[in-house]
Formats: sequence, structure tokens, C-alpha cells
Amino acid sequence: MTKRLPPKRILRRSRLSGPSKRPSSPQPANVRLPYRDRTAVAKEPLTFPTRKKVGCVIAARNEGETLRLQLDELARLPFHEIIVVLNGNTDDSYQIVESHWANAQIVSYKEPLGHDVGRAVGARASSADIMLFLDGDMCIPAEHLLPFVYEAERGADVVLNPLSKLVPDFKQCDSVSRAKDFLNRCLGRPDLQIDSLTAVPHALSRKAIKLLGAKALIVPPMAQMLAIRSGLTIARASIAVDVFQRNRVRKQNQTPVNRMEQLILGDHLEALGEAMKVAGPRLGFPDWTGNDAK
Repeated sequence: MTKRLPPKRILRRSRLSGPSKRPSSPQPANVRLPYRDRTAVAKEPLTFPTRKKVGCVIAARNEGETLRLQLDELARLPFHEIIVVLNGNTDDSYQIVESHWANAQIVSYKEPLGHDVGRAVGARASSADIMLFLDGDMCIPAEHLLPFVYEAERGADVVLNPLSKLVPDFKQCDSVSRAKDFLNRCLGRPDLQIDSLTAVPHALSRKAIKLLGAKALIVPPMAQMLAIRSGLTIARASIAVDVFQRNRVRKQNQTPVNRMEQLILGDHLEALGEAMKVAGPRLGFPDWTGNDAK
């Protein structure tokens, strides 16, 4: 089924939106601090390696606990905007984001959208120069996000999570990793190996979001194909964020007929199909059979 971007909805800004108010110095031990300030004191604030405006999109569905932890980490960084796309939630995620001290904009849908559509919705609502994309089902330390912003500051339009460092040889890989590697090779970027917009965290420049369009992000392999074909600068962060260990276990990715695996494989086939429309059925590769083999 083709994934579609849902209609625009009005952003509901958190009551506590605006620049984060971190304490300028540690507070006395006998002072009872609100939840947001206790977090700020516990972990030292950080700065971005850029003067550009940096934003973050988080898609979440019934992931209040990890979402709270992730917002705690994001509160350590001076984001221009944080957009949380809540979809199909039946837990207290909305209240957690609304009452959190982070500068958060909330986009809420009653129906589940999936992470990919959620990211596309957030990208369409964004205005920052550099956008980080995360999922609400895992918490990534703020320090591990800085290398993605650094590469974007250096001129990269797309910054990928270098997961190739964490996977075994091709013959021992899972089918999704093989599909990622195959797509990158077919598009003339074998150096990217399995690194893909399918995985978080990743970062996009404002130029990339405008050129690709938010709708393209609904199918990450499609967005990757368009980014490569359009000549956007694609880089990888200097560190790999191990999302394999952090990824939440769900019924749809643990059953014998893995629905999530089938969805991702289908996305890659769709991207290959679109690439073939432009470059031909062999994607520009020579045919070494028949007369060409002589």
C-alpha cells in the first residue's frame, strides 16, 4: 500500500515552549526543583558545532517513557525547534511532551502513521537549517547527536548513521541490510554500504528538505535514491549509534512473517523501480551476456 502524507494539522505549541531556561549555576541541594530543572542540573548542557539553526523531529506512538528520556537529552542542546509527531497514542505521551521544559511543538494524530510518515510530517512543519530525525522508541545521548550536526555544518546535505561498522559480512547479513547495500551499489554509491535514511538518527539540510520534498521522506529508500540522483552531498557521522541494541521489540518485527521487514524491502523495490524509469532497466550497468560478452 502506498504511504501518503496526511493532511496538514495546526501545530500545538507546548505551554512551556520558547528558549530553554537552564540554571546558570548548580542549585542548592535543599531547593526542590521542578522536573525539568533537575534534569538540567544532572547533565551538563552542550552546544552545537554550528551557528546555524538546528531542529529535531521525533515520531512517537505509545512511547511515553523513552520519549521522556529522549526529551531530557535534547534539553541539553540549544535547539531552534523540536517537533514531536504523536500518532495513534493511547498513553500519556501528549501530556509528557506538553509538560516538558523542552521547546517542543506537538503535532498529534489519532490514527497511527508509522515512523516514516511521522518524520515526513515533522519535516514539512520544520524551519531550521539542519534537521535531526529521531524515533520515540529509543533514547540517544545528546553527545551522540553532535557528529551528525558537525557533518551538516561542514556542508553535507544528508548525514547517515554509519551502521555498516556494526554488521557482519554481506553473506551473513539480514535481508534488509542486503537490500540497503544493493540499492546503494545500484545507485553508484557502494561506499555507503548499508547506511541508509531508513535508520535513525540522520540529519538533513534545509536544502535537502526543499529539494527532496517532505513527501519523499515517507519512503526513506526513495528519498535516498533522489538524494543521490540529485547530487546532494551525502556523508556519514563519525560515530555509529547502535540502534540495533536500542530498538524496541514489537510484535510486527518478531513474527515469522515479519511485516516490518516486508515493508522495508518493499520500499527498496519501489526506489529501484523509480531509478530504473530514469536510468533504464539495468540502471546504466553494462550487460555482459550475449554479444556484449564476446
